[in-house]
Amino acid sequence: MNDQQSIREPDDREFGWRLGIVIVIFSVFIVAIIGMLLNIQVVSARKYKEKAAKQYERMVTERAQRGAILDRHGRMLVESIETISFYADPVLVRKTPLVDEHGKPIKEKGSNKQKTFDNSGPLATLFARYLGLNRSFYFKELQRSKGPAVLGRKIPVAKALPIMQLMQKKIPGVWYDRQQQRYYLNVAAQVIGSIGTNKSDEIYGSGGLELQLDKALKGRDGTRIFQRSATGSRYPMPDARQQDAIKGNTVQLTIDGDIQSIVEDELAKAADTFRADAASSIVMDVKTGEILAMASNPAFDLNNRSTWNTVNSRNRAVTEMYEPGSTFKLVMAAAATEVLKRKANDMVFANHGVLPLYNLKIRDHEPYGNITFRQAIMFSSNIVAAKTAMEIGREKFNAYTRNFGFGKKTGIGLVGEARGMVQPLASWSKTTLPWMGYGYEVMATPLQTLLAYAAIANDGELMKPYIIKRVIDADGQVVRESVPEKVRRVVSAETARYLGREYFKAVVDSGTAKSAAVPGVTVAGKTGTARRAANRSYAIPVYVSSFVGYFPVETPRYAIIVIVENPKTAYYAATVAAPVFSAIASRMIACSEEMQKNLAIRSPEKSLIDSILTVAVPELRGLKGRDAKRLLKWLELEMDYSGDLDGVVVGQSVTPGSKVLKEKVIRVTLASRNLNGKSS
Repeated sequence: MNDQQSIREPDDREFGWRLGIVIVIFSVFIVAIIGMLLNIQVVSARKYKEKAAKQYERMVTERAQRGAILDRHGRMLVESIETISFYADPVLVRKTPLVDEHGKPIKEKGSNKQKTFDNSGPLATLFARYLGLNRSFYFKELQRSKGPAVLGRKIPVAKALPIMQLMQKKIPGVWYDRQQQRYYLNVAAQVIGSIGTNKSDEIYGSGGLELQLDKALKGRDGTRIFQRSATGSRYPMPDARQQDAIKGNTVQLTIDGDIQSIVEDELAKAADTFRADAASSIVMDVKTGEILAMASNPAFDLNNRSTWNTVNSRNRAVTEMYEPGSTFKLVMAAAATEVLKRKANDMVFANHGVLPLYNLKIRDHEPYGNITFRQAIMFSSNIVAAKTAMEIGREKFNAYTRNFGFGKKTGIGLVGEARGMVQPLASWSKTTLPWMGYGYEVMATPLQTLLAYAAIANDGELMKPYIIKRVIDADGQVVRESVPEKVRRVVSAETARYLGREYFKAVVDSGTAKSAAVPGVTVAGKTGTARRAANRSYAIPVYVSSFVGYFPVETPRYAIIVIVENPKTAYYAATVAAPVFSAIASRMIACSEEMQKNLAIRSPEKSLIDSILTVAVPELRGLKGRDAKRLLKWLELEMDYSGDLDGVVVGQSVTPGSKVLKEKVIRVTLASRNLNGKSS
């Protein structure tokens, strides 16, 4: 009996230990479960909530439409066109859940497993049919194991519409996003500038006005929150707050699109004719300071980013500095008139073409002797200009130079504007004053030189130039508007009129700038042929030819400057730059009703055009639909079309060159341009 008890007692103790261990393990297990539940539901609740939301929620950023840029007449220079990008979830497409007509899942027989279908083949065929790429491209995208498949980027709405309509029938696993595509009329490239896109396909300004006005143009993005069903279809989340996108502001410029096109065309001709490195030009209203055109050559295609480079993107009219040469003689003539009381008929001595000075020589292109001061300016005597500058004196000459605006920015506010260079008086050498008299040892931008002549045209008052006319918000309210602003008076009204009529009109009538004359309009101006330093040396002949002038002399209204850099076949401004001025002025007077009204004239060319009842139909094939429509409108013809307006013209109802009555309807056939760049 005692032996049996002694045997059982260890067993009871062992059982107790085992039971205790089980209870402890079970307790730890319960605590672990409770801990995990607390972690999931309390500590990491947000993390798991977000993870779950990602499976059935999707936040889509609705890009705001970037604001348009208009010319002074409200015509579109830049606009944003909506485009569509298509995406797909490859896994969901390959395992498309099948549902009945009531939307209920269809189960496999004898199983709770839902039936699925591989939709990648039919989907690839569908996109190939409407978007034009090879079926294998889409099929390969839909076979991806990771990430979304990209089935099309930035597709025009007209082209994407059939697929979008089919998607209303809920194609499982496929969705699309709306994006903005910038479209340019393709004028004023350097002024308008360029854009870029970041990784999120967000457009931002990267140059010119697109950069300068980026904040005003881009607007405010909106957000859309969608839920996704088991079949992959999306619908707006009912309780989520949806935020609408707000369109960017519209910017209206002072630029006239027609005049801008004329200037660019004439610069391109000049650069080609004289094999010049570059050229630039500005047209300005002298009464208001409005810039009607600002162009540089070479240029780039705003609609083709690959044509952009650091050379052709420079707005040379404000970024480049030159020694202006003889166009700077305006400062000398103004100071001579007011300080020296010099008159046009005063006799001056031109040293028979050579003036030794400080172991150097100043030369004229002709050996003039005793001539009038008017003749000295008419025939651009460097010797008379240098001697006159020395008579005026350093302090006075420096004051007039700076008063005209040289050596500081004009205030136009364009990106990259240079301030020019006028040395401080303390840094002037013995040669600075005489050399400045005829436009050396001073650097100026084309805009600064133009403003100096515009001040003379405006009775001696310098106007602040501006190129942004107004900014209008999405509600049509004007949020910013520029108005004419006087900077200061540079010379008296009497001096300004005297300079124009006695000197600079004579330059065009009988002097070095006869080729700048404009039929039916009086012109005042000055040529400049300056040797430019190449590699810090003047030994290699590199010239800058320029002409700056205004018209009409009696009641000046418009000023134009033309700069041609390093022309190869000729270099005198009378041959190179002055004829370009004449061509620009003649053409813009002929085409601009606003200019004709302001000048109170009617050009013979415009009268002739208006008297003609028929026009020749241009060749339209190869043009974009929108460009063809604008061209026909310009010729007072109407366009009826079939196809995609964003495509290219492949046929027209009237043979090119045929004469038709104005307002006739020309029917054209447009073909879409697919992603390979081929027409379809």
